[in-house]
Amino acid sequence: MPYDLIIFDLDGTLADSFAFFARVHNRLADRHGFRRLSPAEIEALRGHSAREVMRHVGLPRWKLPWVAHSFVRMMREADIPLFTDVDWMLQHLQRSGATLALVSSNAADNCRRILGDAHWQRLAHVECGASMFGKRRHIARVLRATGVDPSRAIYIGDQSTDAEAARRAGVAFGAVAWGYATRASLERLKPTHLFDAVEDLAGLTA
Repeated sequence: MPYDLIIFDLDGTLADSFAFFARVHNRLADRHGFRRLSPAEIEALRGHSAREVMRHVGLPRWKLPWVAHSFVRMMREADIPLFTDVDWMLQHLQRSGATLALVSSNAADNCRRILGDAHWQRLAHVECGASMFGKRRHIARVLRATGVDPSRAIYIGDQSTDAEAARRAGVAFGAVAWGYATRASLERLKPTHLFDAVEDLAGLTA
């Protein structure tokens, strides 16, 4: 730290959508033919990687785009809040001179609605609709669009797939401990930084 370019994931990083995911999981399972889960199982699986979760529920990778599409459509009818202090944190980073961007698997209309127009305007570049396993390409697009060297950029996310994408794109990875994955599982990924509170992200430009 500090970084010139800070790229954010949305779900589980800026937006508190895990409770929504837990509510709709079994509807998605019934629709797309994979295993239902009890609330206790869903909570336990937070400590596993995306690939491990998919194996556990019997969800083949080829079905993932259809499941993601259904999830995004369901979210259009949901009220998804931002995590506490996200408003202040994004304002602080922008005032500090950082370039802000977004790379998300969610649809652009959902991202804009959840973030709100004021935060949306703070983003220098947006890449939405990325595959869970295809974010590296979208991070690379952000780097090209902003002209920032990878060594001066960081991707902030909450899952193993975010860590993989950041490393393959050559940028730092900042893991947040309040999202979909557990803190212990994020520690095993050996992120560049591990943040325990939203307010800690303000230090990215210190």
